[in-house]
Amino acid sequence: MTTVPTVAVDDLPAGAAVLDVRENDEWTAGHAPDARHVPMSQLTGRMADVPDGDPLYVICRSGGRSAQVVAYLNQQGHTSVNVEGGMQAWAARGRAVVADGGGTPEIV
Repeated sequence: MTTVPTVAVDDLPAGAAVLDVRENDEWTAGHAPDARHVPMSQLTGRMADVPDGDPLYVICRSGGRSAQVVAYLNQQGHTSVNVEGGMQAWAARGRAVVADGGGTPEIV
């Protein structure tokens, strides 16, 4: 297994470019306010939608899918880092979470 660069939620720099690779229902339920959304299942067809970031911080629910995306992006020449613990860790550390449609945000 390839080791990917990882960062803890508390060590994310202010204004970091964040890519959320969870599926649409997960994103709608709750996501980081400034994140860009490209589901992992659509990534290869939507590379133009991947935000610029040096590095780009990639997040999912718990860190597994985002680690796979980081490995792929880095093979493609991007500089990306996996957010350890994903949105579960993000929310647990008290970071802002918003839901589409104004509902109560949750991590599903």
